[in-house]
This record gives sequence, C-alpha cells and structure tokens, in this order.
Amino acid sequence: MAMTAEQRDAFLERTKAEFDARLARLAADPAEWVTFIEEAAVFGARYSLNNQFLLMLQAAERGIEPRYFLPYGNKQGTSGWKALKRHVREGETGFFIWAPVTRRPSEEQAREWEAAGRTVRRDPDGRPAIQVVGFRPTSTFDISQTDGEPFEVPTVRCCRQVKAAGGRTAQLLTGDDPTGAYDDVVGLIRQAGYAFALVPAGSAYLGRANGVTVKGTGMQVVRVRDDVSDAQRIKTSLHELAHIRCGHLDDLDRQELLHRGRRETEAESIAHLVCRALGLDTQAYSDAYVLGWADGDLALIRDCAQTVLRVAKTILRDLTPDDDADLTEAAAEPGLAAEVQPV
Repeated sequence: MAMTAEQRDAFLERTKAEFDARLARLAADPAEWVTFIEEAAVFGARYSLNNQFLLMLQAAERGIEPRYFLPYGNKQGTSGWKALKRHVREGETGFFIWAPVTRRPSEEQAREWEAAGRTVRRDPDGRPAIQVVGFRPTSTFDISQTDGEPFEVPTVRCCRQVKAAGGRTAQLLTGDDPTGAYDDVVGLIRQAGYAFALVPAGSAYLGRANGVTVKGTGMQVVRVRDDVSDAQRIKTSLHELAHIRCGHLDDLDRQELLHRGRRETEAESIAHLVCRALGLDTQAYSDAYVLGWADGDLALIRDCAQTVLRVAKTILRDLTPDDDADLTEAAAEPGLAAEVQPV
C-alpha cells in the first residue's frame, strides 16, 4: 500500500515518538527489557530493532498476538503468502515495517563512502557488492490475516524439532536440555578459534563461575562447569559464545571502556533469546542481570538492543543452516581478557 507524502511524514513522526518511548521504558525497568527479549524470541530475532518495535506496537494497538509475518506476494505468486498458497483476506490492513533498499554502488560512490569511514562490502573481484543503501516503508501481514492452505509457523524450535521446557525460580537451571543444540554450539565456539572443555568447579580461570571465556596472547579458551545440569550447560555455553560473537574480548583498550554490566547484559540476553527460541525458558536465571549499568542512557540501550538482535540472529541462523530464509538480516592483544558468567 503506497503512502502519500503527508502519511509518510505522520508515520515517521509517530513511530519515532513510539520508538523513543519504548527505549525509555527499557532503560528504566529491567522487566521491560526481559519482555522485549521474550518478544524477540518469538520471531527468532528475524527483525531489526526498529521493525521489532514497529510490529509489537501495531499488534498491541490491534489487540492481537502476532505469530508470523510475510508480505502479500508478487503477481507471479512466487513470494510472500501467495507462494504458500495463502491469501490475505479482503479488508485486512498491513503492518508497516522498514524494508531495505539494495543496489550496487558505483566505484566512485564506494570510494566516497570509504573516505567518510563507511564500510563498503566488495565482491572477490574487488567490485562493490550489492548492499543496503537505504530503507523504505512497506507492508507485511500476520498469518492471522490470511486464509488458505495449512501452514506451520517455522519457528527455530520447530526447525530443530524440540519441545519447550523451563522454570521461573531464581536459581540455576535444572533438568535436561530440550534444545538438542549443545554439540552445535560447542562446534561454533571451536570454529571461532576457541578451545572448549567441561571442567570441575574451581579450575583455573573458571573459579566459582559457571563459565568463562579467556583470550590472551597465544590463548583462546572457553571453560564450562562439568557439574551443572544439561539445561544450564547449554545456557552457559551460549552465554560464552555470545561474548565471542559480540567481540567482548577483542580490542582490549576499547573493552576497558565498555561497562562489564553491558557486556554481561548482552551475553545473557542473547543466551536467553536463543534458548527461548530453541524451547528452553531461562528467564529465571537471566533476571539477575540487566540495566543497572545503563543509568537511563537511551543511546546505550539502543546500541545494546541492536547488538543483542544482531548476534542472536547470526547464532540462530548458524544453528538452523537449512532455514536461512526464515531467520532473516583479530589477533590477541597483550594482556588477558576474561568474560565470566557468575554464579
């Protein structure tokens, strides 16, 4: 559905106000942050922060619980709901989101961007790659707005054929690991160049923590306690993988400026989001973290939220390599860095 210039301006003004209001709530209340992570887990972190907020806002206004969004579909019926043999019911109003606009920049434009400090992706032959150059408002529709052939929402959980489990008491997770993802997570840690091992509590570097990631000259290791439950083991392993993917142990000079509370909030939130998407509820343990470090700073909260969604998306994509479509968007320095998951 095309927008007039007036509608577009009104839409931009309204969504910016709502975006800032939601950020303010996230900055002020840890419970709001946990709710945000829960919402993001429903969609497997497929959407950017802006679109996540937009969809949740519009769904709340309409009084529905959204499940799965796709565009209407092209005329050929090879995309969107049409490709799934479903049609949007007459009279339904789409949900607005920001869609990326992609094109291949000229070499001259690419050099201008690079001179301004912007990263320009290039093909193996050196030619500027097709990349996102802007965004435009577009519409998408929830499955509840469609009719047609039966369709099972392809959540990450369904893709891995696991069942939900969990609890909400403030203690370490207990019980089995329902995700079936532990070996894959360990594989991702090792692919990143880190040695992984289960070790007794009190071991070197680990101490009293459940897990630790250490990076130093000639050393990159992840250690996880060997006496925790299977559920806690996958959660802790994902927490440490999140530290690696966030770059929390890279560029030590910069990391000294990055508050440890923020690093732990990012890693813990990513681990919770990924576990939740895979069918394991870890909120009880995750609630111990969040936001005291931010002191109401909206820019910090925004940056943290964007990092959480970006990294969670990449992990979920790697854990479901056959389902990419449904999940879409350095050498050691002197010294020693460690990211620890406390008891």
